[in-house]
Amino acid sequence: MTGNKVLQAIPTMKLDSAMEWEPIRDGCQVKLRSLAGKFLCVNGGPPPWRSSITHDTPLRSATKDWVLWKVDDLEIPESESFTDFQSPLLNFPSMLDSLLDAFERSHFPERIGMELFHNAKAVRLRSHHDKYLLAEEDGVSVSQDRDGSSKNASWTIEFVERSHVIRLKSCFGKYLTASNSPFLLGMAGRKVLQTLPTCLDSSVEWEPLKEEGSQIKLKTRYGNFLRANGGLPPWRNSITHDIPNRTSTQDWILWDVDIVEIRLELLSPTVSPSDSTASEPSLSSSFSIKSLEFSKLESSDSFVCSSPKVGGRNIYYNIADENGDVVEASDGAFITFKGTGIGPLTNELEEETGRKDIVVCSRSPVNGMLYPLRLHLPPGNRTMHVVLV
Repeated sequence: MTGNKVLQAIPTMKLDSAMEWEPIRDGCQVKLRSLAGKFLCVNGGPPPWRSSITHDTPLRSATKDWVLWKVDDLEIPESESFTDFQSPLLNFPSMLDSLLDAFERSHFPERIGMELFHNAKAVRLRSHHDKYLLAEEDGVSVSQDRDGSSKNASWTIEFVERSHVIRLKSCFGKYLTASNSPFLLGMAGRKVLQTLPTCLDSSVEWEPLKEEGSQIKLKTRYGNFLRANGGLPPWRNSITHDIPNRTSTQDWILWDVDIVEIRLELLSPTVSPSDSTASEPSLSSSFSIKSLEFSKLESSDSFVCSSPKVGGRNIYYNIADENGDVVEASDGAFITFKGTGIGPLTNELEEETGRKDIVVCSRSPVNGMLYPLRLHLPPGNRTMHVVLV
């Protein structure tokens, strides 16, 4: 059998790693992991397993819950002094998240990819196959498709306090979930679904891990990764969570993040157009352009609002070359545009500047890169700042 005994013991050394347990939050419960990577496990079944305690790694779905523990605060008898009982365990539930946060920051500071999501309210996730993660209309399945313009490709971000994990909610109000169900019998990959659990546990939590450039991996609490599959049906366009073992599939767990909606609390108070221009960051830096991509992002400058013109919005612009270098810094140059269509806006800017075949871009507040505007402008008359290429 794989399970090893758990005992009471007095350490022979001051620092004995056999007595150290790492708390891992799992929704309303916790798991306690040893430094050897095994979990404190309460066993079921017939004797001698029944009610025994071991440390092990559960391999079967039926025993996954055997490593989950609920934590109750200690009751202090009135006759005893508080200091007699005071210990970190007394406040264990409230301390757990901060302990996890400190542990992860100290051990894996370079891996955390949360900064890509800090400004985001909703995102699209684009796979290595240049397809977008989609929530299927049945409200249960997920898949990938090249059409990222539908609402099904937009995922709302929920942050888990004092941790480095996020939840992704579909347009149907359900969470992206790493299930225990195998995608195909006998295969390692497990289904990724949309669910709405009564208790938001670790199955709906994903840890972003930063890769080179702007790509990330999304890891489950059990160490699997969100994976966009390729190949022949039924694998093609499917989504699973797994650990890729072959070199040819290593890139299948890499995702690009496109922000489609910014959190409203990041918007600045209303200021005048002159103040907006004066405080505008320099656009002279060199940015690369991702061709044929689209974004509903306004530039970071568009967070500064001016008083809208009646019947239209002010759109400030600068002109850049194909590398994103600003060649004509037109400080204060703007048009007042009515409507939300990118086509009419492009035509009006071409007429205003005397240039042909321009591409209207916005600058990402996350990585400073230029993205062509492909969809409608955001609703309302909020002032925007764009770059013409």
